[in-house]
Amino acid sequence: MQKMIMLKYGELSTKKGNIGLFLNTLKENIKNSLKDIDGNIHFDKGRMFIIVKEEDYNKVIYILKNTFGIHEIDIVYQLEENSLEKIGKALLELLQNYEFKTFKVVTKRSDKKYPLTSMEVSAKVGGILLKNISDIKVDIHNPDIFINVEIRNNATYLYFEKISGIGGYPVGVLGKGLLMLSGGIDSPVAGYMAIKRGVKLEAIYFESPPHTSQEAKNKVIALARKLALYNNDIKLHIINFTEIQEAIYKNIPHEYLITIMRRMMYRISAKIASSINGKVLVNGESIGQVASQTLTSMSVINEVVRMPVIRPLACFDKLEIIEVAKKIDTYDTSILPFEDCCTIFVPEHPVINPERKLCYEYEKQIPYEDLINNAIKKHEILKISRQEENNYADIL
Repeated sequence: MQKMIMLKYGELSTKKGNIGLFLNTLKENIKNSLKDIDGNIHFDKGRMFIIVKEEDYNKVIYILKNTFGIHEIDIVYQLEENSLEKIGKALLELLQNYEFKTFKVVTKRSDKKYPLTSMEVSAKVGGILLKNISDIKVDIHNPDIFINVEIRNNATYLYFEKISGIGGYPVGVLGKGLLMLSGGIDSPVAGYMAIKRGVKLEAIYFESPPHTSQEAKNKVIALARKLALYNNDIKLHIINFTEIQEAIYKNIPHEYLITIMRRMMYRISAKIASSINGKVLVNGESIGQVASQTLTSMSVINEVVRMPVIRPLACFDKLEIIEVAKKIDTYDTSILPFEDCCTIFVPEHPVINPERKLCYEYEKQIPYEDLINNAIKKHEILKISRQEENNYADIL
C-alpha cells in the first residue's frame, strides 16, 4: 500500500469549464509552499494527491490546512486493486493501529463500472471486519471510527480521519489587489477574507514618524507576516505620510482632517496598486463604525479613485470581526497599544457627512499632487515571506 495525502476541493468542483485554471493554480500554490520538501503532486478529476516522506507529514499538513482552495485533507492508503478481498485484507492490516468498539463503513464509488453499489461495498466490507475482528459492532450514528473506502477509476483509497481545510479559492486565481493595512483589528481580517476569494495581495501601510513609532511599524509588519501564511508571501509598501499629514493638519479645518487624509491615502494606494498591476483596493471599512465610514463619508472619500474598492467587512459588526481576528491569530497583535496614522490628530468632532465641494476647496490649500508623488517616489518595500510556525508537531 502506498501512503499519501488526498485533497478534496469543495467549492472548486463547481467551476466546470474553468476548473482546470483553478486546479492548476492550486497545484502551483502548493508546490511553492512545499518547495523545500521532497515530494510529488498529481491530480485527477475531483482529487489531488501528494506523496512526501513520513517525517514531513506534520509540516505538510500544517501548510495545507492554511492553503485556500482545499476543502478536506485525508491521509490515505492506495490500493492498485479494488477487489473486496484486497480491500478487506488491507483494512484488517491498517486497523491494527486503531482501538475501537464501533465502526461505520462509508463508501464512495466514482468508478461507475464497479460491479457493486456503494451500499453493497459498505455492507460486504463491514461483514469482513465483523468476521475477523472480535468484540466490535456497527454503529451508523456515532461510531468510534469511520472507515472510508473510495473506489476511483485507477485505484482504491482507504482512510479513517478527515482534516478540514479552509476552503475558498486558490490564491491568485482572480488576480491581484492592494490591501490598505493599518495596525487595527479590521484590515488584517479584510485581507484574510480577500485572500480567501482568490485575490493575491500586496499591502500598503502609512507611517508618520515621529508621530507614529517604530513599534507601530513593527506591529504592522507582524500582521503582514500573519497574512503571508495564507498569501504565501506578501510585499508591504510603506509610505512616509508625515509631510502630507502635517500639511493637512496645518491647512485644513479640523473637522475635515480625517476625510481629507483618507482621500490622500486612497489616491496613493490607487497609484501603488496600478504600478503592481493590482485590480482592486481592499480595506477594513465597516459601515458606520467610525466617522469616515458613514455612507456619505465613504462615497466622498471613494470618489478620488476609479479603481474598485473591496470592503469585505462592510456589513460586519465589531464582535463578528473580532471573532475572525482571533481565529486567524491577528487579534492579540492588533490590540497592541501603538498608534497609527488613522488615530493620531483625530479631531474631537469629525464631520460625518462631508461635502464634496468643501473637500475640493480645502484640498486647494495644499500642493497634494507633489506631496503624493514625492511620498511614492521615496516609499519603502518589504518582502515578507511566510514564516513557518513551530506548532505543527502535534497536528496528526
